[in-house]
Amino acid sequence: MQIKNLCKSYKKGIKTIDSLNLQVNAGEIYGFIGHNGAGKSTTIRCMVGALDFEDGEILIDGLNVKNQALDCKRLMAYIPDNPDIYDHLTGFQYINFVCDIFRIDGKERNEKIERFALEFGLEKNLGDLISSYSHGMKQKLVIISALIHNPKLLVLDEPFVGLDPVATHKLKEQMKELCKNGSAIFFSTHVLDVAEKLCDRVGIIKNGSLVAEGEVKELLKDKSLESFFLEIQNA
Repeated sequence: MQIKNLCKSYKKGIKTIDSLNLQVNAGEIYGFIGHNGAGKSTTIRCMVGALDFEDGEILIDGLNVKNQALDCKRLMAYIPDNPDIYDHLTGFQYINFVCDIFRIDGKERNEKIERFALEFGLEKNLGDLISSYSHGMKQKLVIISALIHNPKLLVLDEPFVGLDPVATHKLKEQMKELCKNGSAIFFSTHVLDVAEKLCDRVGIIKNGSLVAEGEVKELLKDKSLESFFLEIQNA
């Protein structure tokens, strides 16, 4: 995934994202760090085609998000910070709906639903209406629906918010497994110790611009990600 000279303005003349450039390689976990309002969610929404932008381009496996939107969406999965999904469906109906979209066949579908439901502790709740789910349960359901088609790019916006410790561990393991199989992962988070341990590379965004980026060990040297981030924010 490549972002080239991305610019996004909500108000004329005021850039929320200002000439952003970054790249996430296959087999890599990339952490996107920044304070509230820095431009993390705006960048992610542009990446996944949920938000238009004025200048620049975003490429998913060489395909342009604007001109080849449907082809790009076939390759990726998006987990938003707020799981806003269809309350009138059961969990099982929702996952099957996603499987239909990505044309996952019956045998593979059933095996994956059973496996992921057990891993994330939803096996007893898939027959319930989503309207009865807690925030954490909805988050788990969205995670399962994102993992089920083996995306080449997994995009997550604050994915650990609302998850219990077991589900958090399972998600981190699944992220690592995806990368072993050649996928790329891009996620934003405020949980800096998790990003420090989990990511291959991190980028720090401030006022819509990338102010630091690199491999975690080389970038931090003998510092923690938290102290490094605070130094940049206070500079």
